[in-house]
Amino acid sequence: MELINRYQPTFSERYPVPFVVALLDMLIVIVASLLAHDYRFATFDMAGRYNTTTLLIAAVVVLCITFGGGYGSQRGMSIWRQLGILLACWCLAAGILLSLSFFLKVSGNYSRIWFSSTLILGAVFSLSFRVIVYLVLRQLRSSGMNLKSVLLVDTGGETARRLNRTRKLNEFGFKVATSFNYRADESWLAELVEQVERHGAHEVWLCLPLSEGGGIQAVMYALRHHTVAVRFIPEWGDIRLLNHRVSYIAGLYSLDLSCSPIDGPAQIVKRLEDLVVGGLISLMILPVCAVIGIVVKLSSPGPMLFKQYRTGINGVRFKVYKFRSMVVHDDKDVTQATRNDMRVTKVGAFLRRTSLDELPQFFNVLQGRMSLVGPRPHALVHNEYYKDLVESYMQRHKVKPGITGWAQVSGFRGETDTLEKMQKRVEHDLWYIDNWSLWLDLKIIASTVFKGFINKNAF
Repeated sequence: MELINRYQPTFSERYPVPFVVALLDMLIVIVASLLAHDYRFATFDMAGRYNTTTLLIAAVVVLCITFGGGYGSQRGMSIWRQLGILLACWCLAAGILLSLSFFLKVSGNYSRIWFSSTLILGAVFSLSFRVIVYLVLRQLRSSGMNLKSVLLVDTGGETARRLNRTRKLNEFGFKVATSFNYRADESWLAELVEQVERHGAHEVWLCLPLSEGGGIQAVMYALRHHTVAVRFIPEWGDIRLLNHRVSYIAGLYSLDLSCSPIDGPAQIVKRLEDLVVGGLISLMILPVCAVIGIVVKLSSPGPMLFKQYRTGINGVRFKVYKFRSMVVHDDKDVTQATRNDMRVTKVGAFLRRTSLDELPQFFNVLQGRMSLVGPRPHALVHNEYYKDLVESYMQRHKVKPGITGWAQVSGFRGETDTLEKMQKRVEHDLWYIDNWSLWLDLKIIASTVFKGFINKNAF
């Protein structure tokens, strides 16, 4: 019995939606120009040069949105990402128009109020139009309309389960027509084609572990006579990912599995944070450091500062500075300090309990070897010991170590006398790296002021 292909084209496949939206954007610019002209000159009757310039503005805006991907499919994209792309396109258009007026020396022929009002009103109207369309589509999709049907191929993993039970899938314009368990044999491929035709699937999503990646070629070949879209959504399982993303490198797409988010512009922001905030703190604590240094020197024989090699960013070793809190001793194994440790001096115990022994590390920050916020640097022998016991332990070295960190303000500071404590610390460090932002750093710094200086786990 021959199966009937139940594939139903969506509205956007039937009609030239991008073309219509582009025309509406041009209309929005014209309306914005008229309103701006009325605001500036108290009349809608624009002179010839204003009419010509309005059409130029509309053309530039539409071209910027076109090349910025604003007229592509927005299905599966959050409203904030849509608005972000659109706003960036409008800003690009404004920059191009300002540059043209400067190089053509025609800025004096037009009202600045009219020009700026046109761009501001146009951007507001355009963004508002997208929000209205999004809300209308969400309402339609919640009623079961304008949805693309998806055939989910899975191996019973968590990714497929999440897709099956998520409520937001309809809002993004998709619905799961059926789930189909993966098997690596020829009969299964024939069943897959049958299921695609039976359900009229628009797309096939392959939620497979990386170990089954070789089956993708067989699936693509089996579906070669169908126009159904095929997407590979890896089932990562127990693989620890760090800032996973898709990059475009050397003309090829790369699926990055473990990368630091503190790169490019973020790296500049992070360094400025360290220099500005760290510099101000260094100036404020300078008198305190002088007093502590004298007290340490007088309390017991030995140097004022304790220097020790630690592992920094990308595994590079560096010397970390602390006020000496122990009597001078030979400890080649670098044994962690414990409660009632006989090596810790009376002054050192106070310094460690209040974290004042860490103050010289602000010099490490100004050197660029450490950051204000990041994973705490461990002794080299501890790295060698734990890297084979704690999964993804060495990934914490993808960023600069910090004076304070997310693990420390979350209660995982001090002695790690059990493997579980170290695992928790590493989990918090990796969460910080994966979710880094300037605001998170400021939050950690503020929390350190209230939580980090006095800590019962520090000894």
